[in-house]
Amino acid sequence: MTYSPTVQLNDGYSMPQIGLGVYQIPENETAEMVTRAIDLGYRAVDTATIYGNEREVGEGVRARDETIFVTTKLWNDAHGRGAARQAFEDSFARLGLDWLDLYLIHWPQPQHDLYVETWRALIELREEGRVRSIGVSNFTVAQLRRLIDETGVVPAVNQIELHPAFPQDELVDFHREHDIATISWSPLGRGAILDDPVIAQVAARHGRSPAQIILRWHLERGLCIIPKTRSPERLAENFALHDFALDSDDMASIATLARADGRIFAESM
Repeated sequence: MTYSPTVQLNDGYSMPQIGLGVYQIPENETAEMVTRAIDLGYRAVDTATIYGNEREVGEGVRARDETIFVTTKLWNDAHGRGAARQAFEDSFARLGLDWLDLYLIHWPQPQHDLYVETWRALIELREEGRVRSIGVSNFTVAQLRRLIDETGVVPAVNQIELHPAFPQDELVDFHREHDIATISWSPLGRGAILDDPVIAQVAARHGRSPAQIILRWHLERGLCIIPKTRSPERLAENFALHDFALDSDDMASIATLARADGRIFAESM
């Protein structure tokens, strides 16, 4: 049986805890990478309109007779009810799948003050049965509170930059209080801490790679991960996380890597 741990979403659906992220994977490599990941046991793929490879993700998923959890995201130029609904239709057509599991607002774009209206459009799509689950990405506590207060609908997920140097404890705590699943993007922090002595010590103790230790750290916290890679070897390594666990001492050691300036990417786009 394929190892594929899942997390329960607040809408009754569940999603795989480990997925393949396809950000910056070229179109001509995407379908093959997706099928390779499925053959290894991956049961989730995360893409977005802005990645330019939704069509190829769909091709890769259709090439295998497996149930795959697919996520895509609405880009910044499609905020507002009409634009959001059209963006969904365009993504759905490019993917060419029978259904979409999860649709996200990619960035809140607070300067345009349309993210609540956009969220209402996603609620409509869910109520119409066009998408199973809806959520957001890169939203702050204040922005999440506003969505919930003004619509009464809690996002199923919030996908955020999260790694040991930037653990996002306050936001993750808010997610847990409101039953919002956390998906960590850039879970390896662009490799910035792979050579850190703390990670190296934990990796040596478990006989694992630094990347596997960091990815397992996310799983121990109950987070979902979507590591990306163009390497078949690392694709397999990133999924081989099931036969070891980190103890409280390991977790405490990794917690020391958190930094006030740990964010790598811009806070908003």
